[in-house]
Amino acid sequence: MEKTYNPKNIEQEIYKIWEKNGYFKSRNHPHQENFCIMIPPPNVTGSLHMGHAFQQTLMDAMIRYHRMQGKNTLWQTGTDHAGIATQMLVTRKLEHEKKTPLPNYDRNALVEKIWQWKEESGNTIANQMRRLGSSVDWERERFTMDKGFADAVKKVFIHLYKEKLIYRGKRLVNWDPKLCTAISDLEVEHIEKKGSMWYIRYPLANGLKTSINQEYVVVATTRPETILGDTAVAVHPSDIRYKNLIGKSLITPILNRRIPIIGDKHVNIETGTGCVKITPGHDFNDYDVGQRHHLPMINILTKNGKIRNHAQVYDATGESSDIYHSYIPQDFHDIDCHEARIRIVNTLHRIGLLEDIQPHNLMIPYGERSGVVIEAMLTTQWYVRMRPLAKVAIEAVERGDIQFVPQKYANMYFSWMRNIQDWCISRQLWWGHRIPAWYDTFGNVYVANDEEEARKEYNLNKSVTLTQDMDVLDTWFSSSLWTFTTLGWPKNTTELKNFHPTNVLVSGFDIIFFWIARMIMLTMHFVKDTNGKPQIPFKIVYITGLVRDDEGQKMSKSKGNIIDPLDMIDGISLTELIQKRTNNMMQSKFTDIIRKRTTKQFPHGIAAHGTDALRFTLASLASTGRDINWDMKRLKGYRHFCNKLWNGSRFVLMHTENYDCGFYGGKIELSLPDRWILAKFNYTVQDWHDALGKYRFDLAANILYEFTWNQFCDWYLELTKTVLQNGSKSQLRGTRNTLVNILTALLCLAHPLIPFITETIWQRIKIIQNIKDETIMLQPVPQFSINQVNDTVLEDMEWIKRVVIAIRNIRNINHISSAHPLELLIRTNNARIINRIHDNSDLIKTISHVQTIKILSTNAECPLSFNQLIDDTEIIIPIVDLVDKSMELDRVTQAIIKLELTIDKIHIKLDNKEFIKMAPEAIIIKEKKHLRDCKLKLDKFIETRQKILSV
Repeated sequence: MEKTYNPKNIEQEIYKIWEKNGYFKSRNHPHQENFCIMIPPPNVTGSLHMGHAFQQTLMDAMIRYHRMQGKNTLWQTGTDHAGIATQMLVTRKLEHEKKTPLPNYDRNALVEKIWQWKEESGNTIANQMRRLGSSVDWERERFTMDKGFADAVKKVFIHLYKEKLIYRGKRLVNWDPKLCTAISDLEVEHIEKKGSMWYIRYPLANGLKTSINQEYVVVATTRPETILGDTAVAVHPSDIRYKNLIGKSLITPILNRRIPIIGDKHVNIETGTGCVKITPGHDFNDYDVGQRHHLPMINILTKNGKIRNHAQVYDATGESSDIYHSYIPQDFHDIDCHEARIRIVNTLHRIGLLEDIQPHNLMIPYGERSGVVIEAMLTTQWYVRMRPLAKVAIEAVERGDIQFVPQKYANMYFSWMRNIQDWCISRQLWWGHRIPAWYDTFGNVYVANDEEEARKEYNLNKSVTLTQDMDVLDTWFSSSLWTFTTLGWPKNTTELKNFHPTNVLVSGFDIIFFWIARMIMLTMHFVKDTNGKPQIPFKIVYITGLVRDDEGQKMSKSKGNIIDPLDMIDGISLTELIQKRTNNMMQSKFTDIIRKRTTKQFPHGIAAHGTDALRFTLASLASTGRDINWDMKRLKGYRHFCNKLWNGSRFVLMHTENYDCGFYGGKIELSLPDRWILAKFNYTVQDWHDALGKYRFDLAANILYEFTWNQFCDWYLELTKTVLQNGSKSQLRGTRNTLVNILTALLCLAHPLIPFITETIWQRIKIIQNIKDETIMLQPVPQFSINQVNDTVLEDMEWIKRVVIAIRNIRNINHISSAHPLELLIRTNNARIINRIHDNSDLIKTISHVQTIKILSTNAECPLSFNQLIDDTEIIIPIVDLVDKSMELDRVTQAIIKLELTIDKIHIKLDNKEFIKMAPEAIIIKEKKHLRDCKLKLDKFIETRQKILSV
């Protein structure tokens, strides 16, 4: 094995071997348990970020863990077609290449270009996943636009439509005026901005007056331009200022439209003036108020966000209406909302209806991808009725069929599901699953797989002209079918029977509503078991936290704090890192900020750490459900951990390769350290399984770290030197056998978290054991064995370790070289301790570098010494010729002063009646024991001081 651990030399080649040999595929043993994880499909346009690396590390650890338990495992992978993101990327690419501009493309030509891009460049994230060691079944990779998926999506849509669970209607949506499409809430980013609150007078109709004798009410609004779409003014039903006006009318400024005054509890009496303008066509809260009061709805905007020449007027059901005129003054035609606001305010001021303007902070919705202000817009869209689907999905979580880890996220799920709204599933794009609906010239709709089927099913002759709906389905619609469609549904495939429901879903809390809940609803509606019972998509939903930067900030391109996991693996210079972070920055002030921040964060760039160190770091930070701050120091520390394992393995190989290790017969004699490490490892295995069973990857990583670094490398390898240097043949055989067995089992235990280094070392160690298997991936994971546990051995060895540590501490404190031979005196009357010393005196001498060991009775006199208590046994090192008398007297005196202070504090506490009354009994017992121990130590130090003074 190479002297120096260099992950760059091993990782990529190992992965190629794994993939080539098909180790990631399910073994499909008919009598074995099945285990399946579905990857949350990343966008086909995406690249690996720290969130992906974090979640995929945990998923891969679970898959490898269950694979090594002999289960048929499937980690199903694939990518999402990402409608908006992909269409934007390709159109920008076409424009950048100065080829045909988008308006000159027809739909089929652009879609063809997107497919071409997907084939050429859409595998970036898959290749990056390979770098991370993700052991997904690449032969089963799916894409949410592949043929099988497309057929399944159509089937689901048609089925829901026939069940009247899908309908077409005019409702309010998030509208992106740049992309000219409806978008989901997840694609809207709310940013706080400084704005204004305008106070506008609305004249009362028919000579009415308010309780304070005014002929108008004052409405406060942050969007005066939407006055053109007002259909009511609302007040709180119990507001005494306006109670007498409810049911009466007022006149909208500028348009002179007569609209009602309504009473609604949506209005906050304490906020603003107590009067709220209601614009159902351009505000979600107003839309809800409008629905409660059956108000008309008016759309004043074009699809690109400009004021219309003529308003569109609808009744509360979305049907065209003439209840109000569609007139909009020419001065406002075809201008954007910002310009319209200026002109409206100026007009209000001119006609004397603008009462006041006050500064006001407000949250503005921006399109995450387009960067423009998102408008609430009345449009005709396709919807799914969610309440009938939600009922069954709620019950599945209530019964515990699906469990959230941590449990608190179930409450978030219930909160949303019990107040669920219908889901807008149509998007005004060209890339995506085109809605399988056709229209005749009268607007009648025919839903079917294709035009031919539509004609046949609805008995339409060839003279009827049909046109397919231009919209596509929301990306979340197809991805909500992910768990069962990837396994072959609607066909009853072997994979669907074996692996559905899947076992664990790993995801973030931010898509509980957009993806997880919708998967549960649609899966339970379409997939049934052999008894017709709705089948859940997964049994466990493991929610991870967000990976933030080292200052706790969310990572984003605009902040310039994105950390690329591949940079952690391969390393990157400071210059390259700054260039990478500033590539998308258009303004120099941002690039300067990013340059300074990057230089402060990584003054020397980022060193290469390897995949295993990155994975181990991510696992160690994975405390359930909590956000984690990225820590480069921990990454560096776990790089050292991998190096420690490498060097420890080299030690084992140096002393076992080409030696008799007892695997081919011969007497085997195990030393105390051999039996101790076997017992210690077994308890480690038990704790490891317990941690992973509870999805505590952080605890599993810490358990592995502690055993590998402290018990195996630091202690056991050192302890074996006694036998390796002076042992008999049977003892040598026993220690070598134990070295090989423990290292092999340790590699198997660690493999799910650090797969590359463990595979590399295992390929060498397996030869000693004559293992013919090809990969560690298919080795059995170690299991707890009660036969390997001996608590007496553990107690003996742990006591010896404490003795050795005490001697080492005495050497360190007093600057005594390890080469200086010492005499060790042990004062005790404990027969078990005495036997322990006799049985292991050679081991104690060798490991602690003492020349002689002598046992004294507790009342025996001893020379001036350094001493340390271990329970009721005193460890004594005579100090003659070792130290300066005055220095030792000073050390002992300081120890006495410290102990006397501690004893005084404990006495004060125990003499306090309130403390005795309130403190738990266990605390009082602990304090009393602490007092006894301190007094015993004090007596020993006083005795030592007397001896020093007498010398």
